[in-house]
Amino acid sequence: MKLWDKGFSTDKKIDLFTVGNDRELDLVLAKYDVIGSLAHAKMLHKIGLLSEEEMIQVERELAAITALIEKGEFVIEDSFEDVHSKVEFLLTEKLGDTGKKIHTARSRNDQVLVDVHLYLRDEIKEIRGMIIGFFDLLMKLSDTHKDNLLPGYTHLQVAMPSSFGMWFSAYAESLIDDIYMLNAAFRVTDQNPLGSAAGYGSSFPIDRDHTTAEMEFSELKINSVAAQMSRGKTEKTVAFAMSSVAATLSKFAMDICLYMSQNFGFVSFPDELTTGSSIMPHKKNPDVFELIRGKCNKIQALPFELIMISNNLPSGYHRDLQLLKEGLIPSIQSLKSCLEMFTFALSNIEVNKNIVDQKIYDYLFTVEEVNKLVQEGVPFRDAYKIVGGKVVKGGFVPDKKVVHTHIGSVGNLGLDRIKAKMKKANIHKT
Repeated sequence: MKLWDKGFSTDKKIDLFTVGNDRELDLVLAKYDVIGSLAHAKMLHKIGLLSEEEMIQVERELAAITALIEKGEFVIEDSFEDVHSKVEFLLTEKLGDTGKKIHTARSRNDQVLVDVHLYLRDEIKEIRGMIIGFFDLLMKLSDTHKDNLLPGYTHLQVAMPSSFGMWFSAYAESLIDDIYMLNAAFRVTDQNPLGSAAGYGSSFPIDRDHTTAEMEFSELKINSVAAQMSRGKTEKTVAFAMSSVAATLSKFAMDICLYMSQNFGFVSFPDELTTGSSIMPHKKNPDVFELIRGKCNKIQALPFELIMISNNLPSGYHRDLQLLKEGLIPSIQSLKSCLEMFTFALSNIEVNKNIVDQKIYDYLFTVEEVNKLVQEGVPFRDAYKIVGGKVVKGGFVPDKKVVHTHIGSVGNLGLDRIKAKMKKANIHKT
């Protein structure tokens, strides 16, 4: 069944090419199509295009379809082009002419728009919640290991003393920036596009504020053409926010892969969270973190994939836009799985508490020595030369006691302020 059927069939090859894997992806959107259809039906009843009895029948059958979806029994057979045609078919099969009325004053284009907006709104909420859980774990680890020193590196050279507390809370605070990005994406998705029809509105006296309230959107996408143009722009906005989260996870995963190696030996994980080698019996490979790194790097490419699909399209609907779902929906699932696995694995991390006792880390403390001389009255540049001379001659003996007091330093991580910052960032409309 095709919503645009005019009594003739298209070539089977054309069907296969144009539909692609849309049916499979539409299963993810099915419950949102029902939500949109119910809101639209209530609006049609409000303006007199559906009677009270018809409205009751439509509501009953949409509830039945929702139950099928929730039980995993809703399918979109090859005879249907998409979720929209299947839902309309089921309504018409049960209700006859009443089911045929459901498409009054709307187009498949704005059905897709509202489905995607509702879906992305829910997914952003879920991702945001998973980030908060990950953040809480990082803050707990930061507090637990705040006194355990960790070598800091620049250019992959031993640089200055850091700590595990600083490392964990650095990624925790970085997640706040990702929440800011997700909040912005949420604002974009939380606008009702329904009622734009094919992109130019309708001659029916529809009430778009009514459907906005029914679906609990914060705002209406007012201009019908602007609503249609949000297709692609909305997905790109969400993809950039996802890319921000993915960048944080990818960098963190890279740190762990590096720190797990024998050359560093800063952290380890229980055997059951690592993999071995087929020929090297000593190996404990960080496969989970390598895959998180790779998956998150793929997600960081997503915004540019979506840009290349939609960038040179004029206003109005184009079939190219169907391809946006192919990259976006699987990437959302991938990002959630990365967050889930990272949280699970990191809760089992084991920290090496005596790293800086090794002689190779003596030079971590040269800046501490320079600063100590400056505080005793030696000009900074002279102090720098004094310590540098000791290093060249092999006479530098470090004092491995670190005294940092300013906010955000090894000795004053400001964990309460980071927590407060996240709490403020996570205040949002849902």
